[in-house]
Amino acid sequence: MTARIAIVGRPNVGKSTLFNRLVGKRLALVDDTPGVTRDRRWGEARLGDLDFEVVDTAGLEEAAKGSLADRMRKQTEAAVAEADAVLFVIDARAGLTPMDRHFADILRRTDRPVMLVANKAEGRAAEAGLFDSYALGFGEPIAISAEHGEGMADLYQALRPHVDVAAALASEIGADEPNPDAGDSEEGDARPPGPMRVAIVGRPNAGKSTLINRLLGDERLLTGPEAGITRDSISVDLAWRGHPFRLVDTAGLRRKARVQEKLEKLSVADALRSIRFAEVVVVLVDATAPLEKQDLHIADLVVREGRALVIAVNKWDLVEDRQAMMKELRLEVERLLPQVRGVPLVPLSGLTGDGTDKLMAAILEIHQVWNRRIPTARLNRWLEQVTGRHPPPAVAGRAIRLRYMTQAKSRPPHFIVMCSRPKELPESYRRYLVNGLREEFKLPGVPLRITLRKGENPYAGRK
Repeated sequence: MTARIAIVGRPNVGKSTLFNRLVGKRLALVDDTPGVTRDRRWGEARLGDLDFEVVDTAGLEEAAKGSLADRMRKQTEAAVAEADAVLFVIDARAGLTPMDRHFADILRRTDRPVMLVANKAEGRAAEAGLFDSYALGFGEPIAISAEHGEGMADLYQALRPHVDVAAALASEIGADEPNPDAGDSEEGDARPPGPMRVAIVGRPNAGKSTLINRLLGDERLLTGPEAGITRDSISVDLAWRGHPFRLVDTAGLRRKARVQEKLEKLSVADALRSIRFAEVVVVLVDATAPLEKQDLHIADLVVREGRALVIAVNKWDLVEDRQAMMKELRLEVERLLPQVRGVPLVPLSGLTGDGTDKLMAAILEIHQVWNRRIPTARLNRWLEQVTGRHPPPAVAGRAIRLRYMTQAKSRPPHFIVMCSRPKELPESYRRYLVNGLREEFKLPGVPLRITLRKGENPYAGRK
């Protein structure tokens, strides 16, 4: 159990910049546009010898009940309620605003200790704002510059008592437990310890955040009818039937030609980075408009990155003839995504929860296939059979010999074939080998890679 520190304040005072400074990475999106952050984001922070958990939040704003800004404010209030202490950030250059005073009143009514942080305090332009901030009643402000790393020593001194109290409490109740490792049931390359990393991607408004909230059983992520609510890629931990997962909610991916604004470009880049670091990627498809060109483009991107793929069809509760639609979807997936033949296709409803257990089971199954290793002896027995049944075509009257095969790595399965003339082997024969591997060794739904290499000539260089 470590101390949890929430960073709150009105929009555009530098909360995400401070969050990135404390975690030592550019995890949160930062832009001059107010209101970039919408969801709560957790991160493991370190300041000197202090280790604690920090929470970035949406800017506090007054808004109409039920609006997007109001739902963002409720997410911030939930973060404050769960925190051990609060960093209330103001903009020292802008001075105190009525919004700062209003939310200072709200924080005073909470039972959480509040530390006033005056950000952007570098230079003489911030002096007036620093003196004005005493009027909020939170004591001496901590003057920092999150952008330039100034004032971190003073922030360390303010945070230390709260971190020490949480550490002492943890030692008393024995709350410190090691994180469980997710072991693989199939033989494969050693994976990093910790939960399985699963990214949820798809077009805007496909229901990604709603699905994760349903899996968690909590309104952890901001949802609503508006498209493009999610901007940052938010990681949340989930334990399902003894298996630890780290689910990553991502921004909706539109066609590249439609992405014009800088902020959306940052969100898309964050989502693509989540795909690259995931083990399994769930492409969430809207059942009311399934398998559009963008869905197929996203799936193809996942395959090219070599990630394990699951296609989930959300909003299944809105479909009338489910059997006919499922049959049609399976045929379309087999036709349009032949490079991952047999990919899992799971119908579900993130709103009602139907099919979510099948989704988690499909994730575990495809992860095992993605990690699978095949013994070299079995591979070469199979290679001898398939080449005997269907030899490689001769090129310019000369036969192509496939001499030896081995699996170089898993995640995804990658095979190396020693070949007499690798550059001249037709692509059709390479596909024949891939399809044979997929069928013989039960490797459905994962990208398979084959590299052809020419063996060294033992007589080369002799006269």
